[in-house]
Amino acid sequence: MRTLAGVEVVGEVGTGAAAVRETALTRPDVVILDLRMPELDGVEAARRITAGFPDTGILVLTMFDEDELVSQALAAGARGYLLKGAEPDEIERAVWAVASGSAILSPQVAGRLRGPRAEPAPFPGLTPREREVLVLLARGLSNTAIAAHLGIAPKTLGNHISAVFRGLGVSTRAEAIVRARDGGLGA
Repeated sequence: MRTLAGVEVVGEVGTGAAAVRETALTRPDVVILDLRMPELDGVEAARRITAGFPDTGILVLTMFDEDELVSQALAAGARGYLLKGAEPDEIERAVWAVASGSAILSPQVAGRLRGPRAEPAPFPGLTPREREVLVLLARGLSNTAIAAHLGIAPKTLGNHISAVFRGLGVSTRAEAIVRARDGGLGA
């Protein structure tokens, strides 16, 4: 690991939920997140960290450069978005930029954001995993089938379904399915 002058690493974790907990304990200036993490994805971790600790800057360092994920991460409060494989000097600039409150994007991502805009994903308030659950709900799969398809525990699926209901402002599975199909999902 390369060290940066003036930077102290106060914690390293392996899950999104642990990143939120560690942020609460250490109150760092910058949190570096990947997007795909166990327990809680990086977008939701960024959202929770930003909500609870608005002075903490979020820098996403990931291999995923899909426009939708970039948009979701930025909407969740990330100030920086770099792709893995970035040069050490680029990462160092990004850490300092995010710490000072500036925004920074990898050149590949910034170039695409200036280009033509793609249609926004339906239900932007949902995380990618929640949208995936909603699609499977709209296709009529049972909870058991959805959990097996996603490779997650039934309790974890139940948490995702609850989050989908909250995100859509609905209270029943039928209402969620209608909203999903009206939004073009699950057909």
